[in-house]
Amino acid sequence: MQRRIGVMIHSEDPVVRLGVVSLLGHRSDVSLVAEGDTADASVLVLCADMVDGAVLTVLRRYWRTRALPAVLVVGRISSSGAELFGVLECGVRAIVRRREAAADRLVHAIKVADRGAGDPPPDLLGGILAPAGRSLRAGAASGEVALTGLSQREIDVVRLVAEGLETREIAAKLSYSERTIKNVLQGMMLRLGLRNRPHVVAYASREGYLR
Repeated sequence: MQRRIGVMIHSEDPVVRLGVVSLLGHRSDVSLVAEGDTADASVLVLCADMVDGAVLTVLRRYWRTRALPAVLVVGRISSSGAELFGVLECGVRAIVRRREAAADRLVHAIKVADRGAGDPPPDLLGGILAPAGRSLRAGAASGEVALTGLSQREIDVVRLVAEGLETREIAAKLSYSERTIKNVLQGMMLRLGLRNRPHVVAYASREGYLR
């Protein structure tokens, strides 16, 4: 039997929220849960006109409390590194422009986020994610506090990865679920432009996080 993905929807506009509910409510591959129900939710779908402080606050709250991956449905988003990295740091795994938010597109994005993978629009990837590692290293060398630096939780996870522990062992040591550990690692890979776990460890070591 196909697993249904628990989806929590957030929008400050009740009309927009009802529209997303109508798109997803009849789908057999997702299950809508009440906002705030982090126990049953696997993915957050957040709808907004643009990325602002209120959007980042909501994303950050769910990412910090449960590492809940998010799909951002947005009217407009800047191609600037700061804005994109800001939402990626807060757990956004897929970005869907509102004009493209048909049911199938939304469900695809939800499934990608649920796997811990990433699905930003291609036009945002080209000039931003590819040089992410170089930009971050330059910022570290200059002494700047990077928006995309590693959090303490990420450092704890990477240290255990560097010791050779598997996802299950890391989850047990840090008292997180295996899903949370996978989401933390996938979030670092997507945000920093890293390819795999060894690349994550190499980056953390090079930047001084594992000393």
